[in-house]
Amino acid sequence: MMKTMSKRMTRYFGVGALSVIVSLMTIWAALAIYYSNLPGEYSRLGLATLMVLASLAAFIFLPRRRRTLVWFLVVFAGIVVWWTTIPASNTRHWEREVGREPYATIEGNSITIHDIRDFRYRTEKDFDAVYYDKTFDLTKLDSADLIAVYWMGDAIAHIMITFGFQGKDFITFSIETRKEQGEEYSTIKGFFKQYELIYVVGDERDLIRVRTDYRKPQEDVYLYRLRGGPKRVREVFMAYIRQINAMKQKAEWYNTLTTNCTTSIIGLMRITGGRVGYDWKVLLSGYTPLYAYEFGALDTRIPFEELRRRSYINPRAHAIGNDPEFSRKIREGLPLMDRTGRQQAEEVSRVLGLPYATKVQ
Repeated sequence: MMKTMSKRMTRYFGVGALSVIVSLMTIWAALAIYYSNLPGEYSRLGLATLMVLASLAAFIFLPRRRRTLVWFLVVFAGIVVWWTTIPASNTRHWEREVGREPYATIEGNSITIHDIRDFRYRTEKDFDAVYYDKTFDLTKLDSADLIAVYWMGDAIAHIMITFGFQGKDFITFSIETRKEQGEEYSTIKGFFKQYELIYVVGDERDLIRVRTDYRKPQEDVYLYRLRGGPKRVREVFMAYIRQINAMKQKAEWYNTLTTNCTTSIIGLMRITGGRVGYDWKVLLSGYTPLYAYEFGALDTRIPFEELRRRSYINPRAHAIGNDPEFSRKIREGLPLMDRTGRQQAEEVSRVLGLPYATKVQ
C-alpha cells in the first residue's frame, strides 16, 4: 500500500515538474517568435499564439503523451536553432547617444581610441554630439576604478570601468544597450535579441555628469578607487580594446541576464586571468561594490557603509561642473585601497584580476 502511494506520488510529482518545464519552454518559444525579426507585428503575434494553443491542444487531446512530448521537443529545438541565427547589426537608425561604435588602432604601446564620446549637454536629450580621438601610452596606464550608478534602489546598478594614466588622463568604458530611434528599454525584450550591445567609450565629464547633472531625476553615482599591478590593469584594458574592435566588425546582442554591463565585465576579467565568480551580488549588479569590498578589492580599513558614503560623488560633480580637470578633481580625497597585507592583495586579484603592487611600476 505504502509503495503504491509512494510510486503514485512520485509519478504525480514528475508529471507536474515536466508540465512546468514544458509550459516555460512554450512561453519562451512564443516570446522568441513574437520578438523576432519576422515581418509584421500581427503575423508574429499570430504565430506566437498558435505556438501556445497548438502545444496546449496537443498535450490535452492527443492520446500518446510521450510521442507528443518528442514532437514538441523537435519543434522547440527547431525554434531555438532558428532563433540563434538571427543576426545583430551595426546599421540601424540609432539613438544619438549610441550613434557611433568606438574602435582603436594599435602601434606598439600607443593606443589611439577613435570616437570617444564627450557630449555637451543642455538637457539630457538636448546636446551637441561631440566625439574625439586620443592616443594613450600603455606604459602609463596604472589604475582602474569602478563606477556604480543607481536609479531604482540598491539592487540594480549600471557598472562602468575607468582606466587612469598616471592620474592625468582617464577613459571610461560603459557597456550599454544600443537602442534604435524611439525605442524604449524593456527587461523582457532584453532577453529576446531586441537590443544590440555597445561599449561606449567616453570622457568622464560626459558619462558621469549626464547621470548626476542632467537626468531627471538625477541618478546616484559612486566612484570606488581600485589599485593593482599595472601589468594586469593593462591586460584588462587591452581586452576592452580588442572587444570594441571586434564589435566594430561584427555586432553583438545584449541580453538582460547573460550579456549586460556586469556580466560582460566578468567575461573580460576572465579572459585576462582574473578569477571572478558568479555571485548573487554580481548578478544583482547593485551589490557589485559590496562583493568587491568583501574580497578586499576596495579599502577595507573603514566599514563598507562609510566607504560607500565617501565614494558618493554627486555633490562633487555638481561643484566641479565642466572643468577640464574634472576626472582628477572628482578623485581628490576618495578612499584608496590599503596596500598593506598580502592576503588582501591576493583577494583583489581574485575579484577583479588587478593584482596587488606595492608601487606603481
